[in-house]
Amino acid sequence: MKKFNDIKRLPEFEKEFKKLLKKFQSLEEDLETFIDKQLVLYHKLGIDNGGVVQITDLGIETPKIYKARKFACKALKGRGVQSGIRIIYVHFPDEDIIEFVEIYFKADQENEDKERIKRHYKK
Repeated sequence: MKKFNDIKRLPEFEKEFKKLLKKFQSLEEDLETFIDKQLVLYHKLGIDNGGVVQITDLGIETPKIYKARKFACKALKGRGVQSGIRIIYVHFPDEDIIEFVEIYFKADQENEDKERIKRHYKK
């Protein structure tokens, strides 16, 4: 089964990802697992395990923007899905595309960059 038609990464996401990858070497593999499990469960099978929430306070109707609160990182042993890593992404259901917007570690940054999200998606 093909997961999604396309999975894209914004340049800012790519930069943050590479920076976090130096700290957490398993991140590339963890992201693949996240796509295979969490995103497929939520967007393809309609199963909500509470790990993904829609961000609704941005004044953006479409596309729908989500925050992943449950992200398992093997490099953070013993923390499971409560690793503290957050991913902000957009799902375009008609095109079946996932676009990663932001990734951050809660110890370094409290919340998502709402200005960045608005800059990219507010019409």
